[in-house]
Amino acid sequence: MTELIHWSGPPRRPWRARRILPPLAVALLTAGMTLAFAGTANAGTTLGTAAAEKGRYFGAAVGTYKFSDSTYMSIVNREFNSLVAENEMKWDATEPQRGVFNYSAGDRIVSHARANGMSVRGHTLLWHAQQPGWAQNLSGSDLRNAAINHVTQVATHFRGQIHSWDVVNEAFADGGSGARRDSNLQRTGNDWIEAAFRAARAADPGAKLCYNDYNTDGINPKSTAIYNMVRDFKARGVPIDCVGFQSHLGTTLSSDYQANLQRFADLGVDVQITELDVTQGANQANIYAAVTRACLAVSRCTGITVWGVRDCDSWRGGDNALLFDCAGNRKAAYTAVLDTLNGGATPTGNRLRNDASGRCLDVNGASTANGTQMIIWDCHTAANQQFTQNGRALQVMGKCLDAPPSAAAGTRVQIWDCSGAANQQWVVNGNGTISNAQTGLCLDINGASTANGSAVIVWSCHGGANQRWTRA
Repeated sequence: MTELIHWSGPPRRPWRARRILPPLAVALLTAGMTLAFAGTANAGTTLGTAAAEKGRYFGAAVGTYKFSDSTYMSIVNREFNSLVAENEMKWDATEPQRGVFNYSAGDRIVSHARANGMSVRGHTLLWHAQQPGWAQNLSGSDLRNAAINHVTQVATHFRGQIHSWDVVNEAFADGGSGARRDSNLQRTGNDWIEAAFRAARAADPGAKLCYNDYNTDGINPKSTAIYNMVRDFKARGVPIDCVGFQSHLGTTLSSDYQANLQRFADLGVDVQITELDVTQGANQANIYAAVTRACLAVSRCTGITVWGVRDCDSWRGGDNALLFDCAGNRKAAYTAVLDTLNGGATPTGNRLRNDASGRCLDVNGASTANGTQMIIWDCHTAANQQFTQNGRALQVMGKCLDAPPSAAAGTRVQIWDCSGAANQQWVVNGNGTISNAQTGLCLDINGASTANGSAVIVWSCHGGANQRWTRA
């Protein structure tokens, strides 16, 4: 399969092809989404609305240098419900001099996204490329300290505004070795990735923390090495929430693409298609559709991002690898993606899965007694996790989700006989939080715990991952 080396740079940056597997036949919200319960789905008329119907986002990489282009911006504002910065949040952009930070361009993208109801992916905190010159000249503990400080400062600045951070980007080597990439960061010690994730969690506990890489679309030595790292991190409690698959594709797609996404999801992390583009040709629309189908088929695939907006904005130049031509017209690949999103099965489950923990809202012990308290637990299909919506009431096992009258921040949520009172009415907000109509407080996992049995309380709404819920 021919895939591409991607340096995540501006559109004019050169690229080259690398053959890593023989050609194979094509086989085949989020912080900004509104949670919906079982019912009739409406066909989305844009990529973002269609993806939201399936509980996912559909985003694009953007650059502020294009914000004055009206054709470009009309597509961005109409089609997408998630944005990621092409270059504006990388190390060379955010810390051009040691200890001197510049967030203006990144802030501009975040501000635009928030004003238009979009979520934001952060890209990227640490990468062997696009480091500022001063960092390139460091090594050893001096570089390690500078890198961790960079992670801390940038993640702290954007705290509460980023749905998912690419904490570390492209740290594994190509080819069949399964080894780490040799870089100045790697030479600071094999635990540098772990250190970066721990620093990011401390700086922004609400953001999902991702590892992101390319040429990992199929099951191959590189993707397996990353899989082993994620499995180790999960076993040792290193904070990792998601894995990004860049999916810079040529004219074929690995037949095990979906299976590869699923094996990572089975480790207990979300998977995201983070930088999708596909060489134009007879197979372009089919490949875009196949990637979209694969994401829809994996319940923990939370969204897709295309790396650019129009063909002439793409880093891949003459490949014409995106969904819109230079005039802003929708291509056949666009129609294939939209039709796939609208044709895919709409989730019919009524579980509420917490974004931070990946676990579901659960009636403790499956008791139906008034006052039984809510917890989170591994998602399953039993009745004590099945919620239906009746007006603003959330009903489970014949009872209603209830915040005790005059509940204060920190009060445990419970079930009780349905009364129709305001303390049993819940508002599903556009950012995925669920607030109580009487108190104005949000459903919250106490202490941002991710463990089975953790208490569900009401707390002041802040939009962190421990307050965001998606339908599962």
